[in-house]
Amino acid sequence: MAVAAVRDLRTLRPVASPDELEQFEVDVMAGFVLARASAGVADTTIRGDLSNLEQVREWFGRPLWEMEPPHADAYFGRELRGAPSGTRLARAGALSVYFEFLELRHKVELHALTGLVVECPLDEMNRPRGSKNAKLRIPPLETEINTLFAGWGRDLETCRKFAPTARNYAAARLMADVGLRINEARHLDLADIRWELGAFGKLHVRVGKGARGSGPRERMVPLLNDAGSTLRWYIEDVWGHFEDDHLRHSAPLFSSERQNKDRTRCRVGYDTLRSGLVEATARHLPSWAGRLTPHVLRHYCASQLYLNGVDLISIQEMYGHAWVATTMKYVHVHRSRIEDAWIAGQKRAATRLEGLM
Repeated sequence: MAVAAVRDLRTLRPVASPDELEQFEVDVMAGFVLARASAGVADTTIRGDLSNLEQVREWFGRPLWEMEPPHADAYFGRELRGAPSGTRLARAGALSVYFEFLELRHKVELHALTGLVVECPLDEMNRPRGSKNAKLRIPPLETEINTLFAGWGRDLETCRKFAPTARNYAAARLMADVGLRINEARHLDLADIRWELGAFGKLHVRVGKGARGSGPRERMVPLLNDAGSTLRWYIEDVWGHFEDDHLRHSAPLFSSERQNKDRTRCRVGYDTLRSGLVEATARHLPSWAGRLTPHVLRHYCASQLYLNGVDLISIQEMYGHAWVATTMKYVHVHRSRIEDAWIAGQKRAATRLEGLM
């Protein structure tokens, strides 16, 4: 059997014109977005990937499929040398996913158009190192949180706008009592309070944070720490001030002062709840001014649950974490394994000394 010579694949089809390549690049990016959306990736994650790819494309000045390892070396080694690790990791992650898409969907087509063999320019030598772990958050003490809410509660007696102030107070209490994220709290509806479930009632959290860019994850959160009493007070004494119809489908639990076109109430905004907590902290817990955020309240709740004997698996389920390792980051400030091991070691040493004497 003889070996026959074959022509280069580029001779079968002329190299595409710049206009054809430009249109092809647009089509590829549109296909990338659609593929990620069909996989259930959250819109915010897709937008983030597109933004990162646009930044790299602007620096490179050519279609990204032409990037090779030396180009990636120059970009991450010089252009992003002083950038935060989170930025470097986000750009590298977006680039890796994009090239994986190119290799799976358009490798043959790109070779026919350009003669190039697509291969990710990131490898084990130039891939940015690091992690996106959040910084250590040490939550306030229980006495400090009690001081904050006691002072905030007294404000309700004399504040100029009772309903908005009481709404911000109730939402913050909910974050501290059951560990809701601010976006989870503001997306709650009246119908999401299920008083009949469990010993205390539960919240149906419909817009829980997804893991690794997946869509919202739903979960049921028990109304621990007397959170049910706070909600009953809010619904009975405050909610009606916003003049919405409690029988309306998807009536928000935490309403805004603004109205929709049909005169129903809008949902309270993210910044409104955050600002309410910032202002109350400055007045009643000045030692935490500028540091106490809704997410710190979430850390506080997890820490208190752990201190009160709730096991990590239960806290993981309540918080909607995919991995118990994530939950451990919320409570490790109060974990005493190292101290307990040191005390046990001291006791063993003392026992040995008693035997010698």
